Order: sequence, then structure tokens, then C-alpha cells
Amino acid sequence: MNPIILQDKSRKSHPTPFAFPAPAARQVSLAGGFNNWDPKTMPMHKGPDGVWHLSVALKPGRHEYRFVADGVWQDDPAAQHRIANALGGENCVKIVTG
Repeated sequence: MNPIILQDKSRKSHPTPFAFPAPAARQVSLAGGFNNWDPKTMPMHKGPDGVWHLSVALKPGRHEYRFVADGVWQDDPAAQHRIANALGGENCVKIVTG
């Protein structure tokens, strides 16, 4: 008899929105622990209001991130949580609940 494996539904990914106001920027991307801090893999899309948007499927937990606007690393002005990083600055933290 095969054992029944139950999936932990609390670890299911949830679409998590990110937004960054930068009307003058030509290019904005999202970088964080969820994409190995690679600013090339998650380009954002500019809305008519000058706010850049991207929704990312993230599992419940704490996720550090920053935005990269025209090659310059930027903080999220709407971030409710921040944590010191190894470069002497801060990373923004998004908490995803299950």
C-alpha cells in the first residue's frame, strides 16, 4: 500500500503585488532573496500614473527586496518593515501571510 502524502497548503505561493512610484524612470526592476538579488530577472511595468507594478508568486514568510530604477538600487517608500543588510544599508521586507 502506498502512503498518502498530504501537501502543506500553508506553503502555497500567493500573488504578491509590488509597486514603486518613479514617473521619470526608464526602467525599474525588482530584486530580492526570491530571485537571488538579480535585477535583470524581474522587470516591472509602468502604469499611466508613473507607478511601476509587478506581482510575484511568493510563499508565506519574510521576503527581503529592493527596487532598481535606471541602474540605481532604491528603497520602497511604502515598506512597513526594513532590515540592515551586509552593504551598510537596508533591505525592505515584505511579509506574506498564508
